[in-house]
Amino acid sequence: MVDVILLERVENLGYMGQVVKVRPGYARNFLLPQKKALRATKDNLQYFESQRAHLEANNLKLKAEAEAVAAKMGDLSVVMIRQAGETGQLYGSVSARDVSDAITESGFTVERRQVALDHAIKTLGLHKIKVSLHPEVSLQVTVNIALTVEEAAAQARGMTSAQIAAAADAADDEAAEAEAEAVEEDETAE
Repeated sequence: MVDVILLERVENLGYMGQVVKVRPGYARNFLLPQKKALRATKDNLQYFESQRAHLEANNLKLKAEAEAVAAKMGDLSVVMIRQAGETGQLYGSVSARDVSDAITESGFTVERRQVALDHAIKTLGLHKIKVSLHPEVSLQVTVNIALTVEEAAAQARGMTSAQIAAAADAADDEAAEAEAEAVEEDETAE
């Protein structure tokens, strides 16, 4: 295990200024390159203490900016149109990059690494996704994945896939009946 000093809050690990023990690979491959931590040496501890006020002030400023953006985003919902089979399984999958692109298109700049997606989304429907704007500020974004814009609107109103399919079948039946009546009227008119 390796001791590191956290330069910012890291979820499930600790807060700024805390000295924690982590595995060497986690420190070497994630915390140190991302500038989220320093190795806990005597020199680095002195450096951190001399820079603590500056780091905390910078963190508060970034947190305030993230909270302002989170307030503007509110209950953001993005629609993604994808191809899927009859069972609702997507032909591809929706990744963190796809979600970040959709949020960016809606007017908010979000990077792929800020989207907390445990696994790729592979089904149609409404999905709640966590977006971390700052280590201490996160919010839920609803991702509405549908075949068409009309289906997305129906899903947003709370209809299930089965209800949407039943409504589409009913509409098709009505159209077929109207067409049959029109054909009968044309034949009787001749």
